[in-house]
Amino acid sequence: MSIGREIRRRVKAAVPPLVFLALTGYFVWGATQGDRGLKAYAHRQDDLKLAQGDLRRAQTELSVWERRVASLRGNRLDPDALDERARAMLNLSDGADVVAPYGPGNRLY
Repeated sequence: MSIGREIRRRVKAAVPPLVFLALTGYFVWGATQGDRGLKAYAHRQDDLKLAQGDLRRAQTELSVWERRVASLRGNRLDPDALDERARAMLNLSDGADVVAPYGPGNRLY
């Protein structure tokens, strides 16, 4: 009987540390692999860098278009911009112009 009692006593003594180690392992795994863990944080940082690059490109494109639209406004009409747009829309050119043909997939506008 003493062997059975010794085994029971050792099992009772080993259960709390094993439960603690299992809980610790669970939380460590969650901190590294989970939805809000370290790996997910790294992925979010990469996504943030890509989004910031897209934002910079969009802001650059917006400023280009704002300059072009501002030059076509009535109070500040730029004759060169008006001439450029009229020729592009009417598909015409002047005899003194140098014409560089573009392929169908390489349109300027």
